[in-house]
Amino acid sequence: MVHYIIVITLLALGLAPHCLSSKTVGGGYLYPQFYDHSCPKAQEIVRNVVAKAVAKEPRMAASLLRLHFHDCFVKGCDASILLDSSGSIISEKRSNPNRNSARGFEVIDEIKAVMEKECPHTVSCADIMALAARDSTVLTGGPSWEVPLGRRDARGASLSGSNNNIPAPNNTFQTILTKFKLQRLDIVDLVALSGSHTIGNARCTSFRQRLYNQSGNGQPDNTLDQSYASQLRRNCPRSGGDQNLFFLDFVSPIKFDNSYFKNLLANKGLLNSDQVLFTKNGESRELVKTYAYNQELFFLQFAKSMIKMGNISPLTGYKGEIRQNCRKINA
Repeated sequence: MVHYIIVITLLALGLAPHCLSSKTVGGGYLYPQFYDHSCPKAQEIVRNVVAKAVAKEPRMAASLLRLHFHDCFVKGCDASILLDSSGSIISEKRSNPNRNSARGFEVIDEIKAVMEKECPHTVSCADIMALAARDSTVLTGGPSWEVPLGRRDARGASLSGSNNNIPAPNNTFQTILTKFKLQRLDIVDLVALSGSHTIGNARCTSFRQRLYNQSGNGQPDNTLDQSYASQLRRNCPRSGGDQNLFFLDFVSPIKFDNSYFKNLLANKGLLNSDQVLFTKNGESRELVKTYAYNQELFFLQFAKSMIKMGNISPLTGYKGEIRQNCRKINA
């Protein structure tokens, strides 16, 4: 009876116990023990390489987390984002959301190289990315979760999918929500996953319009705190400086916490896509307030939403392949 109650409690939290596998959008099954026999050191290898990379450059945690997100929103979590252009493949790295900003590919390469020595042709690049995203969250002070595993790698990429499916910093609230709903993610997932902006950077080009021309009338965004706006203008001029970097959360930029949501309450969200969570929709506003006042609740929902996102249309069974080199399909 006690075990039954524990299982029900875990299910209510969305944290499935070990014995439960995770049915995905697309019908396959993923489960945390997938490599327990075929590659028992798989998770340890990912954790060690990610820890080394983040120690060397704290920003890498956010980059690896973002890589998983940008992968899953295009054709599902299938490592298509890692493919370089070759033959009939046009790389997703060339898309507007990824060009000059997607990074962390070398870290994935390093993990894959170690993995291929330890257990050749076994662990997919897609699973490596899902584990690296979890480990990046934990290393910066965020929650942990059991990552369902068993994804396989795509044999193609989608440049158009990358250009169209990934929410953009200047999208309206409704457009962003629609892009999430197309992936079977809801408004709760949208707000919780946006909380990943508690770490990492954005480029001047991603929010310049808020400083100078929000609505095409030559006026700044009136939902942006004016003192914060004037600070931003110093390094984000009207023209030039496109690649200048700014912390998404200026309060604790390399610590995974809930200060991102507190910033939104103070009208100090950096991107338009951040601030609209507080200004444009009543339900999302209440969620922002909830997570601003209760970090534990944010962490619980973030873990739950990351598992849900990681379950978007993975290739399982005999679909796809296990790439030997994450940048190209097997010969």
